[in-house]
Amino acid sequence: MPPAIYLDNNATTRVDSDVVAAMLPFFTEHFGNASSMHGFGTAAGTGLAHARTQLQTLLGAAHDHEVVFTSGGSESNSAAILAALATHPERREIITSAVEHPAVLSLCQYLAKQEGYRLHIIPVDDKGRLDLDVYRDALSARVAVISIMWANNETGTLFPVEDLAEMAKAFDIPFHTDAVQAVGKIPMTLAHSAIDLLSLSGHKLHAPKGIGALYIKRGTRFRPLIRGGHQERGRRAGTENIPGIVGLGRAAELALAGLNDENTRVRALRDRLERELLARIQHCFVTGDVANRLPNTANIAFEFIEGEAILLLLNREGIAASSGSACTSGSLEPSHVMRAMGIPYTAAHGATRFSLSRDTTDADIERVIEVMPGIIERLRGVSPYWNATEGTGKAFEPAYA
Repeated sequence: MPPAIYLDNNATTRVDSDVVAAMLPFFTEHFGNASSMHGFGTAAGTGLAHARTQLQTLLGAAHDHEVVFTSGGSESNSAAILAALATHPERREIITSAVEHPAVLSLCQYLAKQEGYRLHIIPVDDKGRLDLDVYRDALSARVAVISIMWANNETGTLFPVEDLAEMAKAFDIPFHTDAVQAVGKIPMTLAHSAIDLLSLSGHKLHAPKGIGALYIKRGTRFRPLIRGGHQERGRRAGTENIPGIVGLGRAAELALAGLNDENTRVRALRDRLERELLARIQHCFVTGDVANRLPNTANIAFEFIEGEAILLLLNREGIAASSGSACTSGSLEPSHVMRAMGIPYTAAHGATRFSLSRDTTDADIERVIEVMPGIIERLRGVSPYWNATEGTGKAFEPAYA
């Protein structure tokens, strides 16, 4: 039986019923290929054009043709970074951050190892904030692309990407941001920013999986990742996923209408969850920049226990959340985000992310507040780390392995 309370929305969201309703006719009635000249194709093309306008409005883009539909965030990230490298072959350096999603960080590390690019990985402080001095020092005419996320998926910490993009302009460096977690949660006006390329994914804002988009500012040099047909003005070949695109368009419309709710009611629920858990449970703290983060994300580090055990017991209570640790080769290691922030080893293991959405209710939060103290107490009772401190939680902070 699946959990009744879903607080893992940074991983994926429920597809909104209005989105499903908007998509259904494009499976059955308007099923044509948008490239076809007959009426079936025209109906599909009309849905495609409307969705592009809906997404343009959410992003605050200047032109609808700046929106290119893709299969999701990973494709958009790869397309943006590889296009920048292809259009600036004389430049052999890349800038990214230490806390990027693997969809960006793994690609950049591959390019450094296999293609010989010099990679600048900008560090963060203990709040997950980018080291701006190191960033400035890395800027030069040798850099082919900068890829810095708008919002961190684990902590919700926001980066000043609009300012970072402006700095890049002095060296004519293409600036890309992975905005998968930010789109639909904070207001955006890309028409008035120096951001050249932006990635987003539908399943993070109540649209289906397998659909996303890449924003390409007008005038940005670009070479397609997928070649073939003329679709998307020649920038992304392949017959368009019209139902998914229509769903993404409707989800963008709903997200824009819900921005105020996201930044008031949802934020208040998140803040209450943190406030109550910190008051009721010793030796825990909120990670990330609490003054500058997404309104829906709470990442709390519970010291001297493992996040996977927390998730298992939460799941038994019908509550879905996520952990900052990943199981690799049979051993649990803190996430690269926690490590980059220098979170103590015994706290990073217990980092637990609660990510809310417009579906989250007062009752959901109340239930988590009710059960969480007992879960932590139970796990600390069998924790060798906790017992090594005689239950005080003091003087046990081993270095990272």
